[in-house]
Amino acid sequence: MTGIKQLFCSAILLAGSMLTAHASSLPVVGIIGAGQMGGTLATLWSKAGYPVILSSRHPDQLQSQVSALGAHASAATPEQAAEKASIVVLAVPYGALPSLAKVIGPQLKGKVVLDVTNPYPGRDGNIAQQALKQGAGEYSAGLFPGARLVRGFNSVAAYTLSSQAHRSGELLAIPLAGNDQQALNEVSELVKNAGFDPVVAGGLDKARLFQPGSELFLNSLTGQQLRQQLSR
Repeated sequence: MTGIKQLFCSAILLAGSMLTAHASSLPVVGIIGAGQMGGTLATLWSKAGYPVILSSRHPDQLQSQVSALGAHASAATPEQAAEKASIVVLAVPYGALPSLAKVIGPQLKGKVVLDVTNPYPGRDGNIAQQALKQGAGEYSAGLFPGARLVRGFNSVAAYTLSSQAHRSGELLAIPLAGNDQQALNEVSELVKNAGFDPVVAGGLDKARLFQPGSELFLNSLTGQQLRQQLSR
């Protein structure tokens, strides 16, 4: 009986060490914004084994949320998350991006930045109008010069992401747009590990194809369906 107990304990320790090794081999993901979208993505990537930093201006208020994410999650300020993370996710209201850029913009130069925000004129005012006119991808990139920015996850609602991740059959598609191929590759891995099918629409100018007001916005499609739509 003692031998069986020792084997059982050894198996638990081995499994724990394997999980730790897996987490250490994955990039640290820093999420700026702990609302519905930021929290949903944090949950999906934590389950996939990613070390996740969830951030807000009041990180002390995130402790219960972070505890639920597991041992490899932590809370931080946006500045700390931008400094420590390998991949930074922008998940704040679009109107907050200009002021956020002043605070963490310099730290994001050269880093992969995933922009999941959406400009809504009724909420974000003139900034949203400018972004929609220019194209949200290019406008966001202009706020964070030097960042390797990718647009994605903005065209699917948080509750859809939560319920459809790793679904059976054909996976839900996530359109992506970016000018940096390596950044697109890294974000595509995030998409796959979260339980979805990444579909690259093209450069940042193509992000307008799935921004608010577009035909693809909030339109849940499979990868095949999305590729067909993009090829039109």
